[in-house]
Amino acid sequence: MFKKILIANRGEIAARIMRTCNALDIHTVGVFSEADKEAPHVQLADEAYCVGGSRVNESYLNIDKIIEVAKETKVEAIHPGYGLLSENPKFARRCEDEGIIFIGPSADVIAQMGSKIESRKVMKEIGVPVVPGIAHPLKDENEAAEIANSIGYPVMIKASSGGGGIGMKAVYNQEELLKYYAGNQKRATDFFGDGTMYIEKYIEEPHHIEIQILADKYGNSVYLWDRECSIQRRHQKVLEEAPSPFIDEKTRQKMGELSILAAQSIGYSNAGTIEFLVDADQNFYFLEMNTRLQVEHPVTEEITGIDLVEQQLLIASGERLTIKQADIKREGHAIEVRIYAEDPETFFPSPGRITKLYTPTGKGIRHELAISDSSVVSPFYDPMVAKLIIKGETRMKAINHLQEVLDAYELQGIKTNIPFLKKIVSHQAFREGDTTTSFIEKNIIKK
Repeated sequence: MFKKILIANRGEIAARIMRTCNALDIHTVGVFSEADKEAPHVQLADEAYCVGGSRVNESYLNIDKIIEVAKETKVEAIHPGYGLLSENPKFARRCEDEGIIFIGPSADVIAQMGSKIESRKVMKEIGVPVVPGIAHPLKDENEAAEIANSIGYPVMIKASSGGGGIGMKAVYNQEELLKYYAGNQKRATDFFGDGTMYIEKYIEEPHHIEIQILADKYGNSVYLWDRECSIQRRHQKVLEEAPSPFIDEKTRQKMGELSILAAQSIGYSNAGTIEFLVDADQNFYFLEMNTRLQVEHPVTEEITGIDLVEQQLLIASGERLTIKQADIKREGHAIEVRIYAEDPETFFPSPGRITKLYTPTGKGIRHELAISDSSVVSPFYDPMVAKLIIKGETRMKAINHLQEVLDAYELQGIKTNIPFLKKIVSHQAFREGDTTTSFIEKNIIKK
């Protein structure tokens, strides 16, 4: 096992990784921007270094500076967390070139799965169902319109790179396609430096379900069941739960087995997630592969009892998987809500100083956060400030407990989305498991 690693991230995920490192007696090196110099994750690290200015491109995306700190502190490995540099093949390759272990898959695999066009092609070849569409970059909106007419509307125009819903748009006719194509391509170019676009059939009101996998460097791999991630606003996840209340055991097993096949076919190593869209008849289609730890990984940890960060560290250090598929049990139900510093009505970010923070404790309650009752929430980063995870014996018990904890949760000084989360959790459709990707638009923000 490693003796010293650098965590190239910030906030709650940096703190989460440090917690497992501390349990394994691994010395941690943290990094921070000028805006984050007082942040709790900086205090939690065994040692921490400033890597640049407040903006992400000046600091947390500053590959040269992060590598410089890694070499000066003589770390053996770098954990990228999620977001930021976690799915950047250039960063993974730079680590490899510098003799530093990147805690994740190889740079080649990250690049292959980071292209939605290339990953679709790979999945189709190995027999994983994909949404009808094309496996080549679009030339322009005219070609897009031609293909849309052959596939049939509605269709989804999508950026090949990136994620988070950026560069994506469902269109229902040619007029809409021609109207939105250029704008989405520009957004993709601005955010990811890649304006490559493709098109696929839009599956209306699907469930968004993902399979968590672990794979070592020796060809051993397992799946750790599923997560339902359909509660989304503008393609950004808001609430996740495990297991899905929608799919049956036969579908669950088939999705898991195909996810393992996919991982083995591409020579995948470390933790990863295969994401699927599932229609009303439980037909499922490959969406994308995330080659990193997911924001929602705690719900899987809660129902399986397996520390995914610990497994990442073991795999990256060269250990074989000791977990067999038959060993992975499923106990209870877990739900995670993402707490954002944003106005619950307009959804505008709400940076500022937190004046009071009270997080309820007790059985079945887990918090992932890196804020305190005097923290400043910066306008420079993602507005997610905390995650609340509840585990119950059944889904309904977990929902009822989550409602109670949200009612008692206090975060003052800034606006948060907690009132919005309460509306979701108390809605009858959610309680009944009717949680397609259009849930929020149909039930909470009715247009």
